[in-house]
Amino acid sequence: MIDKIISAIFLPVLLMIFFNRVTFNKWVSFILCVALIIVSALKGYMHLWWMIVIEAASLTIGLYLVSRKKQTNK
Repeated sequence: MIDKIISAIFLPVLLMIFFNRVTFNKWVSFILCVALIIVSALKGYMHLWWMIVIEAASLTIGLYLVSRKKQTNK
């Protein structure tokens, strides 16, 4: 259970950064990450609703970090 919590905290942030570096668009990377979260929830990998909330918060932090990185590059 602890491994699922740790992965729910860190993986969406890392995926958001990775997809942003691949697609060069923060909104496309956001949509890809949301799609991965939805698919994993529908497949049954997340049994509790608070795990989805943790992943959503982590995804929001990833979006903030990507936006901040884009602003510093300009």
